[in-house]
Amino acid sequence: MIEELLPDSVVAVEAHGDDGLRDAPLYPEEAALVTRAVAKRRREFSAVRACARLAMEKLGVPAQPVLTGESGAPRWPDGLVGSMTHSDDYCAAALARATDLASLGIDAEPHEPLPQEVVSYVFLPAESDRLRRLARDQPDVHWDRILFSAKESVYKAWFPLTGQWLEFSEADIEIVPEPGPAHRGRLHAELLVPGPWVDGRRVGRFEGRWSVRRGVVTTAVVVPHP
Repeated sequence: MIEELLPDSVVAVEAHGDDGLRDAPLYPEEAALVTRAVAKRRREFSAVRACARLAMEKLGVPAQPVLTGESGAPRWPDGLVGSMTHSDDYCAAALARATDLASLGIDAEPHEPLPQEVVSYVFLPAESDRLRRLARDQPDVHWDRILFSAKESVYKAWFPLTGQWLEFSEADIEIVPEPGPAHRGRLHAELLVPGPWVDGRRVGRFEGRWSVRRGVVTTAVVVPHP
């Protein structure tokens, strides 16, 4: 599902349900990160790293541990950019060569309404207005969940370029559905704070895509080189 949202330069690997990856072995350094985690968290941790290692191999990079920095963001091998996500019975990893993309972010969420206590502090007034219009046209789609996922993908693409936190209120995201019966489309994220420098150029807007399939919302944002 996630691969259809990404350009050809990106290798994506995903896992659904109990397909064997959830019991994939971890490197000792990785296992040390989840020694106190509950079983569900350890299975998700293992599965998404198995996806990442398969993506590395498809790019011709030897499989290796995927550790995390102080922020919790994954640390990729030199020369690669990437992102990982997991949601209930779905997980995915997407990697690309740093020469092909400056950064990328992916996210997956269950296609369910976003809890009201989250809605109240995540969305800007303009975003909420657009969500209401979308809901009037297609009430069977949980647009709030799509927008939340888009914000997560924007942050995941932002952080490797800046090393800084991005608040939910610091990006104004528009969800644009494509015509047709399939629930998919594009997303446009206007950064409301100074954007990252990419190859000597300040980037103030991120672009991406979204989809709803098999009960899962997936979003992806890519930051190309100028």
